[in-house]
Amino acid sequence: MMNEVKESLRSVEQKYKLFQQQQFTFIAALEHCRENAHDKIRPISSIGQVQSCVEHHCHNSTDRRTLLTFLDICTELSKLCQHFEALHTGTPVTNNLLEKCKALVSQSNDLSSLRAKYPHDVVNHLSCDEARNHYGGVVSLIPIVLDLMKEWVAHSEKLPRKALQHVSEPQAATRAATRAPQAAGTQPWLRKDKCAQPTQDSLKPKGKDEACSKPPWRPPGGKL
Repeated sequence: MMNEVKESLRSVEQKYKLFQQQQFTFIAALEHCRENAHDKIRPISSIGQVQSCVEHHCHNSTDRRTLLTFLDICTELSKLCQHFEALHTGTPVTNNLLEKCKALVSQSNDLSSLRAKYPHDVVNHLSCDEARNHYGGVVSLIPIVLDLMKEWVAHSEKLPRKALQHVSEPQAATRAATRAPQAAGTQPWLRKDKCAQPTQDSLKPKGKDEACSKPPWRPPGGKL
């Protein structure tokens, strides 16, 4: 399971390396969308805002393609968060890292103050202060989340092997435990009572209203 998660993370990293080569195209696409929306003041501050650009203000196939690449990577990061959560129940350190990742890739999370730092230089590639103010957060999102995820993997690999199990396994064990008492000999058909002890008399036909606990009818003076 851990190997699958690491492979998925590497795959997202490769997609991001290709996307980095399109950063100027990506910024231009956002700029065109802001012009079409007649909104040149507010920064691009969330994944949801990029989604809105694609759906309502993108009229160019090249722009659409690069914006969808960004959204696709964000979707992959969100899925990775779910995979991480399913891998093990976590420690305070890994849970903190995971919560940060989940918050960052939320559709409505405000990215406007987010800035990737050294060794990342994506913000430095923006052309001017205005561009930094408008797009610094959105270009910083993916590299920051990737760093947090790699840190999560590094901490998780130090955990004991038995801790790296799917979280559904203990849940299944709990469900099995709740069923265990019934399988341990408390079934009603295993109880020893006189209803469960067949006798010669009890094998005789009974009336439809006759209860199991009542003895069969005997004539006066009859012997057992």
